[in-house]
Amino acid sequence: MADKKILLSVVLATYNEERNLARCLESVSRLADEIIVVDGKSTDKTVDIARQYHAQVYSADNKPNFHINKNMAIDAAGGDWILQLDADEVVSPPLAEEIAGVISQPGQLAGYWIPRLNYFLGSPLTKGGQYPDLTLRLYKRGLGRLPAKDVHEQAEVNGPTEYLKNNLLHYNTPDFENYLLRYQRYTSLIADQLRTENIPVGSWQAVDYLFIKPFSEFFSIYVRHRGYADGFPGFVFALFSGLRWGISYIKYWQISRYPDE
Repeated sequence: MADKKILLSVVLATYNEERNLARCLESVSRLADEIIVVDGKSTDKTVDIARQYHAQVYSADNKPNFHINKNMAIDAAGGDWILQLDADEVVSPPLAEEIAGVISQPGQLAGYWIPRLNYFLGSPLTKGGQYPDLTLRLYKRGLGRLPAKDVHEQAEVNGPTEYLKNNLLHYNTPDFENYLLRYQRYTSLIADQLRTENIPVGSWQAVDYLFIKPFSEFFSIYVRHRGYADGFPGFVFALFSGLRWGISYIKYWQISRYPDE
């Protein structure tokens, strides 16, 4: 008897995601032909939960840029199509139905952009330029890969792409404490990017990163793109989105001036 054809591989990179993973995998349990998880040596029940959903689990170091582990999951997949997810994302039922439809049809498309609805402190962000947060997550195997250079990068897909209509739900910041932990990692990654790009450390750069960039980003999100319509969560999101530039620059300044500390 021939092996069953693998049409869709759902791939994830995880680290201590016991809080989110079951909800994510449940949302694709009837859609995926296989689930590939590259786990960064979690210390909680992440791996046990993944195996409950019959995922193929591979262990790797938990790298600062987790897109490296995502690429490992992509490389391990055997499906004709790849759906790359984060553990804190949920495929809505309409999106699952839409994905099943497009991957079953013959055609020349290499991938699909998916609109993502982000939840921040328990509320959906519908303004502030945050919706639709289009993300390129569905692509044919061998045609899509992450550059693994930037935490917010998109996949690079070799071929024509189109857009799906239904939402991917993103629950990445359920509470402020969780947000601050992620915020620390993101600003450290940005500081490392500034070091790699050899951004000068000086008075003008300090003014730019500590004042101009934060105010510009806050104004763009909260005023120009009407982030105020999302209430207090919209204000907090706009404020800390701007402040990330100053915090990242201070971290960069410190590692530039005191590299051995």
